[in-house]
Amino acid sequence: MDTRHMRYFVALAETLHFGHAAKRMNMSQPPFSRQISAIEKTLCVRLFERNSRNVALTPAGQHFLADCRAVLEGFDAACRDVQLVASGMKGELKLGFMMHAAHSVIPALVRLYSQARPDVRLILEERIPTDIEEMLTEGKLDAAVTFGGGSAPHLRTQLLARDRLCLIVPQGHRLAEAETIGPQSLAGEKLIAAPATVAPTLRTAIGLYCAAGGVIPHFAFEPRLQHTIIRLVQEGLGIALIPQSLCGDLAEGVVSRALDDAPEFDVVLCAPRAARNPAVPQLFEVAERGVD
Repeated sequence: MDTRHMRYFVALAETLHFGHAAKRMNMSQPPFSRQISAIEKTLCVRLFERNSRNVALTPAGQHFLADCRAVLEGFDAACRDVQLVASGMKGELKLGFMMHAAHSVIPALVRLYSQARPDVRLILEERIPTDIEEMLTEGKLDAAVTFGGGSAPHLRTQLLARDRLCLIVPQGHRLAEAETIGPQSLAGEKLIAAPATVAPTLRTAIGLYCAAGGVIPHFAFEPRLQHTIIRLVQEGLGIALIPQSLCGDLAEGVVSRALDDAPEFDVVLCAPRAARNPAVPQLFEVAERGVD
């Protein structure tokens, strides 16, 4: 037996009339009757009591009707689901993002995408930039929010926002009240920054900014995470140049200051051009409309 036979049985069980059931299944009555007999023969069970006037379900038939309805409902749902998944309307999408993007574009992007695709489960992975690149290449992420500017022809990218470096210092530091802060202001200071192996875009921007003022940066500590950098500045262990998007939610006792000619960098949504997940294109459509 297969689902086709179940549908024959359900049609007759619901109409209790061979002619009406056959019409529902777009068949003439004789072949339909043969199908019902074949079902009973296969199961070795009498499902219907019939005479010249009436058709009625046997107790076994009543039980079989409930089971058939459940099976057909599950089968039909599976068919609908596979079509929805193939069209990107259902399924799951693994989205990676840099920590500081959680303070800027990620909340709006997640909200707008969830509104557009409520049946797609978003799996959010907060990662460092170099991990994001590796995970995209290995297929462990479907898409990611990271720094732009890299030469990766295999990736599709969409600009989400532009961020810039800002300075953070402990409260009471000499630069906390300075009128202007340029690269020369950083001379002799202990800097705290993520290593180039973790956030190459940020580290390069910091190095170039210092070099523009003839300053050789002294990196006293090199933690991987921006939140750790902020905490170390709070403890008075140095100062840091961090994305401006993080400066609106600083720890108590940490002051942010704008930099003269602060380096800017793009924050982009990216995904492999050969992405196989059909839920990805809608993510780019949302990003193209803007996530402000």
